[in-house]
Amino acid sequence: MSAPVPAARRSALRLLLTGSWLLSSLAGCAANAALVTPPPAFAAEDDTAIRAVLATQQAAWNRGDLTGYMDGYTHSNDLVFTSGSKIRRGWDETYAKYQARYGTNPSTMGQLTFEVLGIQSLGAEGAIVLGRWDLTGTPAAGGGIFSVALDRTPDGWKIVHDHTSSDPAPATVPTP
Repeated sequence: MSAPVPAARRSALRLLLTGSWLLSSLAGCAANAALVTPPPAFAAEDDTAIRAVLATQQAAWNRGDLTGYMDGYTHSNDLVFTSGSKIRRGWDETYAKYQARYGTNPSTMGQLTFEVLGIQSLGAEGAIVLGRWDLTGTPAAGGGIFSVALDRTPDGWKIVHDHTSSDPAPATVPTP
């Protein structure tokens, strides 16, 4: 029969085993952390890419390519478009509203220009663009302010939320 292990020695043995387990666990976590790629940061290239989304939309609109214009939006039911106190949800509903109002022809769509007033990053994966729009050469001509939220996707930056407002109509002067 072996002699009993003194209490002090049992405590030391327990502490040693617990410490060994803790160190191996921390080492495993550190090794896994080294394998994880940190998320990308919002960079100058993202600003350029977001501006390119809007420039591509503008060019598509001006050649009467509504589908090309809509390529800047996420092709999803999650898309939100607000304008004229109306909320539209989804790519299909947004496309249908644009088509009903402007058609798919340069003569009915007119000429669109965007002016980017600022781009604000929302972390590495999102951004908000504040800008002005101006539409000429169509009975639906006008202008106003827009803010669009974009999300970084595997297909590049896509608009997920668009809030567009029109400038007020010019005041009419009554004729005497």
